[in-house]
Amino acid sequence: MEGSGMRTDFMTLTRFMLEEQRRHVGATGELTQVLIAICTAVKAVSSAVRKAGIAKLYGIAGGSNSTGDEQKKLDILANDLFINMLKSTFATCALISEENEKCIIVETEKKGKYIVSFDPLDGSSNIDCLVSIGSIFGIWKQVEEGPVTDKDIMQPGRSMVAAGYALYGSATMIVLSSGNGVNGFMLDPVSS
Repeated sequence: MEGSGMRTDFMTLTRFMLEEQRRHVGATGELTQVLIAICTAVKAVSSAVRKAGIAKLYGIAGGSNSTGDEQKKLDILANDLFINMLKSTFATCALISEENEKCIIVETEKKGKYIVSFDPLDGSSNIDCLVSIGSIFGIWKQVEEGPVTDKDIMQPGRSMVAAGYALYGSATMIVLSSGNGVNGFMLDPVSS
């Protein structure tokens, strides 16, 4: 639609990740798979946050997380979404969530080379107040092949291969860095 004034060639998050992957010689696509899985989880969490009142997802679920905070229903849903999406990539070997007491070691048959640390719903104490909440994540590459060790999960921040966050509110924004600047993307719920 060249003359319509409507832009038809724009940068989507998936397009951006695929273009970044092509810039790295020897890239396997596994990091892209992990990032796409995170984006899928973010889209599902965004939808749940928008529908929380109607779907009765407000309120306390009854437990507490690894830091002692009371878990909200949306905390548990967001955590399950992140874990399930990340495990299904076959590109992760360990998942570290604020909602879990221990590191989740991915089953051998689904094991990849990335470690993902995340808070699936940061600021969840604000859910009932309609204040912005978000998801935070960091991604590291496993240090050595084989079983996951403390050396793998205790890497410093400077060893991250990617990190980012999603902010849920009247709109959902995803901010991502994979070592070459910081890029932001707005979720279009109509096309998701």
